[in-house]
Amino acid sequence: MTQPPPSGSPAATPASLDELTPAAAPGEGGEARLDSLLDMTLPVTIEFGRTTLSIQEVLGLGPGAVIQLDRLVGDAVDIYVSDRRLAEGEVVTVGDHFGVRITRILAQGTPGGER
Repeated sequence: MTQPPPSGSPAATPASLDELTPAAAPGEGGEARLDSLLDMTLPVTIEFGRTTLSIQEVLGLGPGAVIQLDRLVGDAVDIYVSDRRLAEGEVVTVGDHFGVRITRILAQGTPGGER
């Protein structure tokens, strides 16, 4: 047996919900939805390294200052796609530009906060 709500409490009534239908199977519109996502662009970030500086050190930075990072020359760089670490790579040159050759795809991307 249910108890009446304490005085001053709102009364609860059952919700009326629509019946769920199965999702479209591949070939029934699902592929069209996927195709529309394939044209989206995602930000890609290459991280060469990290460090921490005191406020005094940051205020002392100027043209010509060199900031030492936590990685050595030749170490792999991290490749982030939409803030998820997706792969590792090595820095290369492509003409007059830098590039990154992917050397390892990670099993599961890690959120950007866990860099």
